[in-house]
Amino acid sequence: MIGQDRPRRSGLFLPASNERALKKARSLAADALILDLEDAVAPEKKHLARDAMIAALTERSSFRPREIVIRANALRTPWGEADLTAIGKAGPDAVLLPKVEAVAEIEAACAVLAHTGNKDLPVWCMIETALGVVNVEAIAFHSRVRGIVMGTSDLGNDLRLRPGRDRAPLLYALGRCVLAARAAGRIVLDGVHLDMDDMEGFLSACQQGRDMGFDGKTLIHPAQIEGANTAFGPSADEIEAAYRVIEAFESARQHGSGLAVLDGRLVENLHVEEARRLLAQADAISDVQARS
Repeated sequence: MIGQDRPRRSGLFLPASNERALKKARSLAADALILDLEDAVAPEKKHLARDAMIAALTERSSFRPREIVIRANALRTPWGEADLTAIGKAGPDAVLLPKVEAVAEIEAACAVLAHTGNKDLPVWCMIETALGVVNVEAIAFHSRVRGIVMGTSDLGNDLRLRPGRDRAPLLYALGRCVLAARAAGRIVLDGVHLDMDDMEGFLSACQQGRDMGFDGKTLIHPAQIEGANTAFGPSADEIEAAYRVIEAFESARQHGSGLAVLDGRLVENLHVEEARRLLAQADAISDVQARS
């Protein structure tokens, strides 16, 4: 399963330099594993992390069905070009570019990847600054971009916010990025929750993210995977309701009506489309679980 239809409920960041974490990741229930060459790796270990990433991707089948994404250092850093060259040759499922603020940065990264012969590697972009939010529409509509990932910690710092548990000061930026991603037909992942002792706050943020339209959430610890998968996946009640919506609408059509009433509520075609999307997501999740 590839492309936009696979589940991305949970995207776990892992330092590419941590051999133990990479080994454990092969048995985790995360939909995506984001091997990090950037923030999670100290400068003196950048080359070691890059080598470990290459080694891990030579054993890619052991990670399946999990999606493998590599977060590179930015091209403006001393490590960015070497990272992208190695990533292009290794061929993960996608590359994640940090702190993207302009289309020119995507073009420059794609040029490096093209020199490796990898002209089709999907690009995900992290939005972590005020300028990135301002330019997110152009970023999302770039032909190589397949995903938008929120970097809420850096974004909050750049905006000088004091976000509480409800993340109210971030809501405009989050909503704008979801809007851009949906308009461009891209996946969009919510930012990490840093307080590992605040599981209640994490679960609340997951529910908020799903309510806002995010496909999933990026994570910093395996303990967060189950909560994210539950929040961003359809529940048994939602699946049952989706089948009932489709059944009611099809019955109405057979009687010559384009509308149906279910439990006192009007059912239109838009509700049927959402029900079918939800059931397709449930099928995709079941497929991943069957292959884990």
